[in-house]
Amino acid sequence: MRKRLLCCALLITATGCAMVGPDYRRPAVDVPAAWRIEEKEALDLADTAWWEQFNDPVLNGLVRTALSENKDLMIATARVEEFFGRYFSTRGDQFPFPDAGASASRERVTEVGPTPIPSGVDSTFDYYEAFMSARWEIDFWGKYRRASEAARAELFSTEEARRTVVLTLVSAVAGAYVEIRALDKQLEITRRTVKTRLQTLDLFKIRLDRGIIPEIDVSQAEAEYEDALARVPEIELAIARTENALSILTGRNPGPIPRGLTIDELIPPAIPAGLPSDLLARRPDIRAAEQALIAANARIGVAKSLYFPTISLTGDLGTASADLSDLFSGRSKVWNVGVPLTVPIFTAGRIGGEVKSAEAFRKQTLYDYLQTVQNAFREVDDALVNQKKSDQKLQSLVRQTRALQNYARLAIMRYNEGVTSYLEVLDAERSLFNVELSKIAGRNAMLQALIDIYKSMGGGWVATAETVVNSQPVKSAGYIP
Repeated sequence: MRKRLLCCALLITATGCAMVGPDYRRPAVDVPAAWRIEEKEALDLADTAWWEQFNDPVLNGLVRTALSENKDLMIATARVEEFFGRYFSTRGDQFPFPDAGASASRERVTEVGPTPIPSGVDSTFDYYEAFMSARWEIDFWGKYRRASEAARAELFSTEEARRTVVLTLVSAVAGAYVEIRALDKQLEITRRTVKTRLQTLDLFKIRLDRGIIPEIDVSQAEAEYEDALARVPEIELAIARTENALSILTGRNPGPIPRGLTIDELIPPAIPAGLPSDLLARRPDIRAAEQALIAANARIGVAKSLYFPTISLTGDLGTASADLSDLFSGRSKVWNVGVPLTVPIFTAGRIGGEVKSAEAFRKQTLYDYLQTVQNAFREVDDALVNQKKSDQKLQSLVRQTRALQNYARLAIMRYNEGVTSYLEVLDAERSLFNVELSKIAGRNAMLQALIDIYKSMGGGWVATAETVVNSQPVKSAGYIP
């Protein structure tokens, strides 16, 4: 009998290779042939630590700190560990569940019941038991294998979501630092302007007292001084807020941020090269969306397997005796073997509803995957166009600054010689002040656009960033069995 049961088990196991439900196939994606703007000077830098191209040790230190201390990244890492445990918990359902136990009891029966104990028989007796048991639901239809496939894909998706946090974090730290340095430069220009206008105002007051200039010139100079002075706290507020935001990114309490190179000294990173088709492998959010699609596809098989019979193997082996000395003798041996089978007959549409729900959820994840891919194409194209146009605008602002510097110099000369009124000087200085601030904003926009290109293109630099972290690395999902 035992041989027959063993043969049946082997036969069932051997024929249990097929799995119900659809096998995953990557959906077709409409990939653009090229980007809107082709950059001839683009370099193959997608796998390098691009933030180091700024050549600022302070920025490099901030990135390292953020990768070690940022709380969002810690949450994402812990979530990977959670799904790592979920995967092995789900995968364990494919294997037998053996366990063992033992018990010892002492019992006394009544002497006055309906079946009295004969005279001379002890009413107290002992009972000892030791056993091993096993239960195994054979995965004949692939229910547990599909569930493991889904859990494995969910783990991979969570790991890619963590990499998305790394991608966003590094870009945000670099962007915030560049923003601070741009604001620092604008504050420097504004304070210099305030000082110059105050000197002019004091000089005009002296000239007014001597009757050299009319009072209207003093009022105009005072108005321009107060205008520049009012911009100082506005910029200081923006600096404080950006410093606080960068502090949180680095996992620290709000506070000041150390400084390195000025905005003019920062070296712009080179533009990375890449085709639209590269994004499917580069961007962690696309890979995460695809793994979510794989998981949803596998869940259909889990739902469909409920239509089929459940076949299990159960067995118990042990000993039982009223005397401890006889517990392991041959006469005390007990065992049983069973092959329970259950077949769903009427479920009131529950299984059909689960299958329909799983199929509908797969459609949702499919559309989400396709939308993620399209958004990735749009973000890269936007970043490339933004960089090109920002650079063009910056060059125009540089030329405009030179022209206004000359205009201001000539206007002062004309005013001192009495050829023109002070309004011309005010117009020249006001225009120069505004364009100097705009030029710094333009350089900031150009550097931010370069950061956006690396962020939108993704690439191996995310893995490079992860190597900076000094904490224990999460076990790579690539080694999941």
